[in-house]
Amino acid sequence: MNSLNWTFNTVADTYEKLRPGYVDELYHTIFNYKPINNRSRVVEIGIGGGQATLPILKTGCNLTAVDYGENFCEICRTKFEEYPNFSAVSGKFEDIDLGGEYDLIYSASAFHWIPEEIGYNKVFDMLKKGGVFARFANHPYRDKGKPELSAEMDRIYAEYYYKYHNKEPKSPAEYTEQQAHERALIAEKYGFTDIQYKLFYRTRTFSAKEYIMLLGTYSDHIAIEEKVRTEFFSKIEAAINHHGGEITIYDTIDLQLARK
Repeated sequence: MNSLNWTFNTVADTYEKLRPGYVDELYHTIFNYKPINNRSRVVEIGIGGGQATLPILKTGCNLTAVDYGENFCEICRTKFEEYPNFSAVSGKFEDIDLGGEYDLIYSASAFHWIPEEIGYNKVFDMLKKGGVFARFANHPYRDKGKPELSAEMDRIYAEYYYKYHNKEPKSPAEYTEQQAHERALIAEKYGFTDIQYKLFYRTRTFSAKEYIMLLGTYSDHIAIEEKVRTEFFSKIEAAINHHGGEITIYDTIDLQLARK
């Protein structure tokens, strides 16, 4: 998995446009747990296209973002140029020395790229006493209202995606509260306390062409050889068009909060 983190930087513009942000309630939950203001120091791990940045920036905090992709950093420097409290550093979080005494460190759909022991220990060391780590991620699930489309997509994935990656085919599963609970408890192993988690839900609807563009921002899809990927995506697009021309994605967003 870690060998694919280079892929995102190759589709930075599309990623910034199509990857979703996060619901307002998630930020309210973070700020209730850890109030942030213009005296706060914050780090965002894996900024991507800045999907999770603006609500934090608007608190007036001093926000330093880290991302492995220089293209993402450039996009976000432009995107948030009106905020003097924002800066972006290109490189691996594991390798960059950002100092310490931070009030909040957070990561949105990115922390899984960092080896667990390295990531949690480094975050713990960088936080001030009472500082908070917020880890959250979006988990999309295929259209519940179109079982025939889902079955056809399973067949296409078996023929292209799983065959290419030499894996046994399996149907996607919806993210569960048990998974969120187990992920929250990871922080306990590294000295964090007051651990909490919460789930949020939403739906997003795409045309066939929009959905194909979205798939083109996923690392394991980008890694497929271009000729195979083009045929694969064409079959998915045709299947969606055959079943009404739209696909609705059911998102589960999990948030874990932990305090030093």
